[in-house]
Amino acid sequence: MTMPFAVLLAALALAATAPAAPLAAQQGETFQSEQASFRLERVAGPLEHPWGLAFLPDGSMLVTERPGRLRLATPQGRLSEPLKGLPRIDSGGQGGLLDVATAPDFAQSRRVYISYTEPGQGGVNGTAIAHGRLSDDGTALEQVTVIFQQMPKFSGGHHFGSRLAFAPDGTLFATLGERNSQREKAQDLSTHLGKIVRINPDGSVPKDNPFVGRGDARPEIYSYGHRNPQGLTIHPETGQLWEHEHGARGGDEINLPQPGRNYGWPVISYGVHYSGAKIGQGQERQGMEQPIHYWDPSIAPSGMAFYNGDKFPGWKGDLFVGALVQTHLARLEVEGTRIVREERLLEDWGERIRDVRAGPDGALYLLNDHPDAAIWRLVPAE
Repeated sequence: MTMPFAVLLAALALAATAPAAPLAAQQGETFQSEQASFRLERVAGPLEHPWGLAFLPDGSMLVTERPGRLRLATPQGRLSEPLKGLPRIDSGGQGGLLDVATAPDFAQSRRVYISYTEPGQGGVNGTAIAHGRLSDDGTALEQVTVIFQQMPKFSGGHHFGSRLAFAPDGTLFATLGERNSQREKAQDLSTHLGKIVRINPDGSVPKDNPFVGRGDARPEIYSYGHRNPQGLTIHPETGQLWEHEHGARGGDEINLPQPGRNYGWPVISYGVHYSGAKIGQGQERQGMEQPIHYWDPSIAPSGMAFYNGDKFPGWKGDLFVGALVQTHLARLEVEGTRIVREERLLEDWGERIRDVRAGPDGALYLLNDHPDAAIWRLVPAE
């Protein structure tokens, strides 16, 4: 007889190392937002450069570590040993084990999706997506299958993109960077570089993708002209896809990707190259889409989530984005498809924020990017 998953997680928790007490709680610190007062609690750690977080139906979490580990964390903050069964992962630079998502039917299928840097022959690599079944005892991914491989592969350790998001119709969106050295290929439809792709849960191509049937284009492509997208989410009410991406020196963008549209990189940008040189042709060009919001100077955005819970009524409908370089959490007030106000939270914390997720318990969860990092949550101040 198979032991219930929640019981097995509890057993794992007893064998795992307990996390340190919440830092903010030790200090008795309360943070003040324009719309809420909150505390920052450390949930589970230590984690080495965690990258992606996904919630399971019982409130436990799957969390990735960039060096190539996938772990389970209980709501009480206990971490499992790394799960077995993952595919080969090329960890180095910005690459490694990146995002994680659960299938919409996880409660029945127990299927988990991961994005990661896949090694190739001759020192090349590229973003790939695989899925597997989370074992009944919660210790492994079983029946792991690679369902997507970014083509072509290149050498290097930068700009893998790699966020995952399931659409309301069950298709899977994934972001793919242009590998930095291959920036011109973001405009080349014969490659996956600098694109958002849309695939079915088994990796096949949806028949209504915009470039299906074109001999000069990869059929998985949904939109193109992207630089290094590390934020992707679905609006909880409209079902619209929202995406953000890194600019160079300035020009980080939020876009609302539409099928077949060109988002401009590296022809147009609101930033400049790191050398200070002009990028492409300026900020606008006919046939290329404009962002709905941009940052200059760059904040280096990573992670993206709409808040729709009940613990923070003043934040309902707001969009939250992590910042790596400027080390804060951006709270963006949204009206329709416009960003009308921005507030910067946790600036004094001084941590690179890699991912942001809205939890099923109504709290807001963060991953900080550090060799000794953790899962954190924002809860109302009492």
